[in-house]
Amino acid sequence: MLASLSRGPSVPGPAFDGVQEVKDALPIARMIDLTTPPDDLWERLRNGFAMPNLSTPLVLDRQIWYASRPSGIQRMVERSRLYLYHIVGELEKRGMPTELALLPMVESAFNPMALSSARASGLWQFIPSTGKNYNLKQNWWYDARRDIVASTTAALDYLQFLYDMHGDWHLALASYNWGENAVARAIERNRARGLPTDYSSLTMPQETRFYVPKLQALKNIFAQPEAFRITLDPIPNEPYFVTVPARNIDIRLAARLADMLVEELLALNPAHNRPVITQGEWLVLPVDRVETFRANLGNYDKPLVSWQPYTLKKGDRLEKLAAEHGVALTKLRQVNSISLRTRVVPGFELLLPRKGASVEPLPTLYAPPPVPARPVRAEREPDRTVTRQIIHTVSRGETLATIAERYKVSLDDLKRWNKIGRLAAGQKLQVEETVTIPGARKALVRQPAARKATPRKPVQAARPAIRASASTAAQSAARTASR
Repeated sequence: MLASLSRGPSVPGPAFDGVQEVKDALPIARMIDLTTPPDDLWERLRNGFAMPNLSTPLVLDRQIWYASRPSGIQRMVERSRLYLYHIVGELEKRGMPTELALLPMVESAFNPMALSSARASGLWQFIPSTGKNYNLKQNWWYDARRDIVASTTAALDYLQFLYDMHGDWHLALASYNWGENAVARAIERNRARGLPTDYSSLTMPQETRFYVPKLQALKNIFAQPEAFRITLDPIPNEPYFVTVPARNIDIRLAARLADMLVEELLALNPAHNRPVITQGEWLVLPVDRVETFRANLGNYDKPLVSWQPYTLKKGDRLEKLAAEHGVALTKLRQVNSISLRTRVVPGFELLLPRKGASVEPLPTLYAPPPVPARPVRAEREPDRTVTRQIIHTVSRGETLATIAERYKVSLDDLKRWNKIGRLAAGQKLQVEETVTIPGARKALVRQPAARKATPRKPVQAARPAIRASASTAAQSAARTASR
């Protein structure tokens, strides 16, 4: 069957130039053949858009904001190339709107290592408690909130639950950001006052008020990128990765056996907290690396693991253990996430290198590298964290706890800054908010040519360590305790 959709081919043009262009962006109707699977994943994504459109000044505001930052859109697109096919496919299996595949752009900028001040983590930004509610295992070895496959399953389960609860995707999205109980209370307050209970009519925090407009703005931009002077390179409508059963194996060795950079492997396997993939978990590999990995693994006759668990005993000291096992103390601390403030006492578990093993900590992956063989921007300067003072005017019904939660600060700090214990409407409060300023971008560089299905030589020796490029770790919205 044929469907008339409001979009045309993505073509370059003059730079985006303001509000009027957004207001004047008119649909370009063309016919799409839905009986033939599209070659471009973006087209498949658009074909599944099914949520009611939201048209408000805030949507226009966010459209202007995103459209005036094409480099930011491009960074999110580059990161999404690894994951988007899987997410779109999972949404289609469930009959869910495919614009939800853009939600990680709002949540984490498609950075699986993103960690918010409220400890929300991963592409979908689960806080620990909600992650546990949706069977996302979190332990010393592994955090499933960063697992691409597991977290996507959990996020779609949660979104479907919220939609079933409210019968409305806008309310479901507000609940995903603010918490379903908070949204339910806001609905009840409006109902008790005889007011409408749709998303736009509810009283909610500013962050949640902007949340759905952000997704709608992104939907509008990706529906018609040419109207916003944005060029989207095609993404092949085919799987990028597959999962294979894992055994105990060093992550560095797994990358060597698959003939990949460590950073590439980490981008697909960001859930592992240690340099070892443990048996019982899944190893995620690019489709074109699976056979190489299996062949090299079959021919590899050395130990697969360079590390061994160890429980500290009375009298043990890290300095002595590091010297005995031939590893620098700084490396030992890094591998085991031991800061100078960590209490290292008897019973503390850590990893030690096996005797004679050559070990290196994993590179720090702030964001996955772009898919190989595409022009990409060079690494960014380091981000800067600054503290700014905000004056908050207390509204009716607000409490110190809700204000502290809104600004992601502790209740004790809020009381200390203002030397108060009680609130009154109209009262002015001082709040110190910590924000991350993205680093400046350096010059344009080019990646090597695209990887084709060329024969690979068996692994001979370890690759030299590669420093991961530093990108912004998106600080996504905190989830409230009401979730």
